[in-house]
Formats: sequence, structure tokens, C-alpha cells
Amino acid sequence: MSDFDNTLAGLGISRYNKTSTTSGTTLDTKDTSRLGKTDMNVSDFLALMTAQLKNQDPFQPVDNSQMVAQMAQFSSLSGITEMSSTLKSIASKLNGGTLNDALGYVGKNVLVQGSTAYPRTSGGLAGAVALDKDATNVSVTIKDQNGNTLKTIEMGKEGKGAVAWDWDGKTDAGESAGAGPFTVSVTATNGTGSVKAYPLVWAPVTAVSMGSDGKPVLTLPGIGNVSTDAVWQVG
Repeated sequence: MSDFDNTLAGLGISRYNKTSTTSGTTLDTKDTSRLGKTDMNVSDFLALMTAQLKNQDPFQPVDNSQMVAQMAQFSSLSGITEMSSTLKSIASKLNGGTLNDALGYVGKNVLVQGSTAYPRTSGGLAGAVALDKDATNVSVTIKDQNGNTLKTIEMGKEGKGAVAWDWDGKTDAGESAGAGPFTVSVTATNGTGSVKAYPLVWAPVTAVSMGSDGKPVLTLPGIGNVSTDAVWQVG
């Protein structure tokens, strides 16, 4: 038991589950109708300290060091509580600002990981390949909704990171591939071994919402909902 608890106990008061009254009966702290309030504030602390001074034994007064320790303990607790409240307020404002910033994505195109892509209004299609490490051969395969291969783009040797590609919308036979949507897949190798790679596609942002983790989420047609952290580029 701390010095602060000892002081409260000397006055017949407990910080914990139950409180003793002057008549010796025990009250449950949850009984707010009989106790009033259970949380201590600065006024409560000063009232207790004044009562402690008034009721102390004149032959054994409260030690100064104990009094200072009690005041420091309450001051520290009060400061932590106030700091927690301030931080919650700041976090709330930051989340609001983050959502407002994310609204700027609406109507724009973003480059994200995905396999479904729609052609540009001017025709053709653009995207990128994300490579975990250098590759000696990288290829992109574009298929229609029925799984038929429309175009295979051989990119050759590429370094680690995101590597862009562009397609004019013509099939391997030289015909127009249509309005899509298309399915994009990628493969990469380094010598005889495979390299981890995944496709990045451009998609328009149609809506923004706040995720359960407090981060903004973008809604993309054909892809679904993605976090703003997953965006590689904005165009």
C-alpha cells in the first residue's frame, strides 16, 4: 500500500472497491446514489489533505516527505490523465484531416496492385510490373473476359522495383482488343529461377471511406477497396 493509500485509510476512505464510513458500514463504490462520485479531482484531493492536517496527531504530525510524495503522486496521475485526453483530441483531428486529404483522390487514377484493368479513353492500356529483385526476363500477358490471350509483352531484362509498360490496345494479330475489362498477369525469371512479381494497374477512384483501422480506403472499379498506403502513383 502506498503512502497515499495509507493517508486515505487513516481517514476511513479507500480508493478501491469499497469505502468505509464513519459509522463503520461498508459501501460499494458503484452505489453512486450514496457516495456521490468515485473519481477524485483536484478539489477532492485538497479537501482530503486539509482534513488530514486538521485531524493529525499533534504529537505525531504528518511527515513532510510523505506529504510531498502524496502531492507528487496525485499531480503525476492528473497530468497523465490530461495528456491522454489531449492526445485523443489530436488523434481525432488528424484522422479527420487524413480523410479530407484522401477526398482529393476522387476522380483521379491511381496505380495499385491488381489484375483487372480498363483501357484509357484514348485507347490502349498502361500499367507496371513490381519486381522483388532484378530479373533477366519479364513478360506481361493481357487476356479478355473469357480468358483468351490478346497480347503478350516481352520486356526483357529489368531491375528491382516498379517497371512501366504500355499497350496500344491491339492484339497479337493486329486487331482492336475492344473496351475490356482486361485481365493482366506477369511472370519474371532470373536465369533458371523465378522472381516474385505482381501486376500494377491504373484504376479511377470512385469513392473514399474510413476503414476500421482509422485509415482512408479508396474504392476502385474492378479491384475493390484498397488503402491509400497501397497506392504506388497518382495520375
